[in-house]
Amino acid sequence: MKYLVTGAAGFIGTFTCRELLRQGHQVKGIDNLNDYYSVQLKLDRQALLKGQSDYEFEQIDIANRDAMEKLFSEGDFDVVINLAAQAGVRYSIENPHAYADSNLVGFTNVLEGCRHNGVKHLVYASSSSVYGANAQLPFSVEHGCDHPISLYAATKRCNEMMAHSYAHLYGLPVTGLRFFTVYGPWGRPDMAAFRFTKRILAGEPIDVFNNGVHRRDFTFVDDIVAGVVGISEKSAAPDENWSAVSPNPGTSEAPYRIYNIGNNQSVALMDFIRTIEKACGKEAELNYLPMQAGDVEATYANIDAIKDAVGFEPKTSIDEGIPKFVEWYREYYQV
Repeated sequence: MKYLVTGAAGFIGTFTCRELLRQGHQVKGIDNLNDYYSVQLKLDRQALLKGQSDYEFEQIDIANRDAMEKLFSEGDFDVVINLAAQAGVRYSIENPHAYADSNLVGFTNVLEGCRHNGVKHLVYASSSSVYGANAQLPFSVEHGCDHPISLYAATKRCNEMMAHSYAHLYGLPVTGLRFFTVYGPWGRPDMAAFRFTKRILAGEPIDVFNNGVHRRDFTFVDDIVAGVVGISEKSAAPDENWSAVSPNPGTSEAPYRIYNIGNNQSVALMDFIRTIEKACGKEAELNYLPMQAGDVEATYANIDAIKDAVGFEPKTSIDEGIPKFVEWYREYYQV
């Protein structure tokens, strides 16, 4: 099959492309290579795919309507995996327009491209952040998500609703994946594993928000990619048991699905830090701070739906995943 992967120079995007290529698919990757974090890191990720005959990369911003229309009209894509987005809860407080441009305008361009060009399945990145003020754990796709507490979360929830409208109006099969705190080699510099490792190895203090009283469903990138690729092969279909009187938020009478994709374990932040300390061989200096605006105290994924759909089973604990990340970090940055 022929895939389009947006955000192909991103963390999850790079390894999704690599796995699709390993399975023998044709892949077109696009990315705007913005400077939200190191462009060199993105280029170095792309170098991992160099020489693959079935891979083509182009620098395109999904918010560029003309470029996206041209891409879709010439691409003849079977499946689209939309991983391009402006990420980050805290940055959405500082620069909201970046989120409107990429996550709303850009996603509209992706939906329109799929609608008008015969795409058989659209898979797109959502986020565990959509659960917002919901405190019922573990988070389930059957829970309501109507109280986001950051603009980033609000744009991701909007993506889910926009996707449903296209599934309903045009019969476009759409599947949203709510990612839970992804980490691993080649990860994003704004994520906790990266920030903590960098500062511990440099002998600098690390900021620990909410005085360390956080829990996260940390998910290793290999597990995430297995879920993304697996779901891409299972086109969303209408739920025959869906009821408009008591609607299930995770399904629909339209070809629409939402899945949590996480490790199905909620790990205490302090345990996560101790695991990084062990892998680094150094103790962290901790700077305890209050809760940050837009943050949530805990995340924990109920993954029953995706397990039932494609047999998704995360395999990597933080005791296995963190040393792999630290080893990559030391090698990449020569520390």
